[in-house]
Amino acid sequence: MSKRTPVSVDGQAGTPETRSSNSEIDAFLDAASRIKPGADNRGRLVFALDATMSRQPTWDRACAIQGEMFREAGAIGSLDIQLVYFRGFGECAASKWVGDGAALGRLMSRIECRGGHTQIRKVLAHARKACKKEKISALVYVGDCMEEDADDLCAAAGELGLLGVPAFLFQEGGDQAAERTFREIARLTKGAYCRFDANSAQLLAQLLKAVAVYAVGGRKALSDYRSRGGAGARLLLEQFKG
Repeated sequence: MSKRTPVSVDGQAGTPETRSSNSEIDAFLDAASRIKPGADNRGRLVFALDATMSRQPTWDRACAIQGEMFREAGAIGSLDIQLVYFRGFGECAASKWVGDGAALGRLMSRIECRGGHTQIRKVLAHARKACKKEKISALVYVGDCMEEDADDLCAAAGELGLLGVPAFLFQEGGDQAAERTFREIARLTKGAYCRFDANSAQLLAQLLKAVAVYAVGGRKALSDYRSRGGAGARLLLEQFKG
């Protein structure tokens, strides 16, 4: 991303960690298999992060997971990624669209968590605005809690769903209010919800990479990725019928 600084995003104004169940993983894989590849074999992915203080204890681990996806996207060379994050008092920023996943990974590693409330509605509004300019393949969101009005978020998610943008939500920890809302956002956008912790981080890293590959090139790209040893691709391809 060179030395460009993320720009502001204009938006409208717990409990112990639990291992993801097999059914949640299956639901994620099933929904991911329905993502349509971008035009001209190039995908566009909005990657959004909760960078509030509650995520500080596990931020390094999360960066490693997301960094692996960025590197895999960079390896196939045909996926544009935009990083969006929120933290502090009303701060919500987005990077430029770039095809260099490694650069975005380095940018994310420099983000420091700051106290503040969630701003998920701004993320959804930003994705909707971005899609109206140029089609995006998917929205990926990683966070641990939800401190906004659930109905407002679901309304925004419904608008995103009408544009054909699936939202894939990854919850760190077990906040029940967040889980209910994240699941509903996934349903409204025909995306998927999955929870992760220290025990499932490696599997989710593989799934994220598989989603990135499929968003670009569809089933053929996944097959090629599997032949190179991509475990997430193998799991994803098992969901295809016929």
